[in-house]
Amino acid sequence: MKILIVEDEFVSRMKMDKLIRSLGYETLIATNGLEGWKIWKAERPDIVITDWEMPQMDGLELCKKIRTEEGEGYTYIIIVTGRKNIQDVIKGMEAGADDYIVKPFNRDELNVRIKAGERVINLQSKEIVIFALAKLAESRDEDTGNHLERVSHYSKHLTESIIDSPNPPPELNQALADNIFLTAPLHDIGKVGIPDYILLKPGRLDDSEFAIMKSHAEIGYDTLKGALQKAPSAKYLQIAAEIARHHHEKHDGSGYPDRLKGNKIHIASRIFALSDVYDALVSKRPYKESFTHERARHIIVDGKEKHFDPLVVDAFLRCEQRFIEVHKKYKKS
Repeated sequence: MKILIVEDEFVSRMKMDKLIRSLGYETLIATNGLEGWKIWKAERPDIVITDWEMPQMDGLELCKKIRTEEGEGYTYIIIVTGRKNIQDVIKGMEAGADDYIVKPFNRDELNVRIKAGERVINLQSKEIVIFALAKLAESRDEDTGNHLERVSHYSKHLTESIIDSPNPPPELNQALADNIFLTAPLHDIGKVGIPDYILLKPGRLDDSEFAIMKSHAEIGYDTLKGALQKAPSAKYLQIAAEIARHHHEKHDGSGYPDRLKGNKIHIASRIFALSDVYDALVSKRPYKESFTHERARHIIVDGKEKHFDPLVVDAFLRCEQRFIEVHKKYKKS
């Protein structure tokens, strides 16, 4: 759990940092509200502990800006100040703060306040629910092993490689990267609607069977779209639905279900498509033996501009050693 400390006074800032790190948390440091705002946008920490009175942007303005921009990823905010008046407490809470600490404070009080924030964050955690749903779909196909873990990490490394490139797509930021990693396990949730005689068939599918298998993309999309209607601001559900529907699209427009082409395919789906194919290539399946990394690499490079976005293939080549490490770590035993 990351905690952002926003404090302009040096001694107070160092004291806070030392106390929080002694409690076992990772810290980020900002010397004023404007700097804190920039760090929050880049890092999306779980908890923000901010002073009230600061130059350039005070703690109340920082609270308001975070609440305006945070979307579905909730940030727990604690204001630290010397003000004790109840009206000031109310003013801070109205600005969006969750808690209020009056200076001077001690380690035990700080620990209690942070633990309260941690409980709130954990209650809103999405990862366990998402992974449980994904495992439900995967449980019907015992040959996939740790597929969900692998494709999530492949996608994470691809995304990071693209973000670190000279000219990354403007829509690709850290928040989107986090959502791709979070929701990648839901890509095949639509397979719960595919009959066992097709899903578990040991050999290759005939044309009619493959047509039914392909419907899993639309089934998954419809399922997640239904959830999205209940929470329209949940960007992670938007990305999950996008990946579920379009992870079998191809760069040249020959994929399914919508035969989208090039940049008409969302960047999240373009990234995941390569992750999914790579894992299928290097994994043993009822109809094929596992391929070596070198052979999988050759197939992916050969598919550049046909199956795969060149941007994503280039990212893969920059981080292919990480793919090897992920496959080794999560290889089916």
